[in-house]
Amino acid sequence: MSQELGWLLLWGTAVALDLVSVPQVMITRPLVAGTVAGAILGDPVAGATAGAILELFALDLLPVGAARYPDYGPGAVVAAAVTAGAPDVFSLGLAVALGLAVAYAGQWTLHFTRRLNARDMRRNRAGLDGGDAACIRRVHLRSIGRDAARGFVVTALGLGAAWLLRSAPPFSARGAVLLSSVAVGAGLAAATSG
Repeated sequence: MSQELGWLLLWGTAVALDLVSVPQVMITRPLVAGTVAGAILGDPVAGATAGAILELFALDLLPVGAARYPDYGPGAVVAAAVTAGAPDVFSLGLAVALGLAVAYAGQWTLHFTRRLNARDMRRNRAGLDGGDAACIRRVHLRSIGRDAARGFVVTALGLGAAWLLRSAPPFSARGAVLLSSVAVGAGLAAATSG
């Protein structure tokens, strides 16, 4: 289990970095992030299912410029951790709800990280304006490091919450089925309205 946790933390950090830093190859898409996280846990179908529902929510936005948008990648990793190996009807709604909560928490941490990066650029303005390659490299690497730390923390806290949900689900079977229905319906509504 600790090896799987390590891989999930690494994968969650990678998908968080893919959102804006590097390599931007679309692994942060919830469908991809959830499927790989599910495969790490031995249940790629459950991960893909949770990721597909989160993908419906992600289709509703266009991340351009300084727009604030949720970080669905780590949210999908966490959602896969909730639902992998569990009966879909009981865990899917909880997985999507927690995945959305993590994605929106990631949105705020992304904003905070951007402010730290801007502060670092202001402190190093002379070197950046002068085209000092070493200064540019240092500022860039620090920015990537901050984003990696942000992704790691968001994923780790989300996985902690996933473990709590798995160990003590807050709903009865009827409530879990209802929450799953609401999650799927809300995802469909978000995708069609976007």
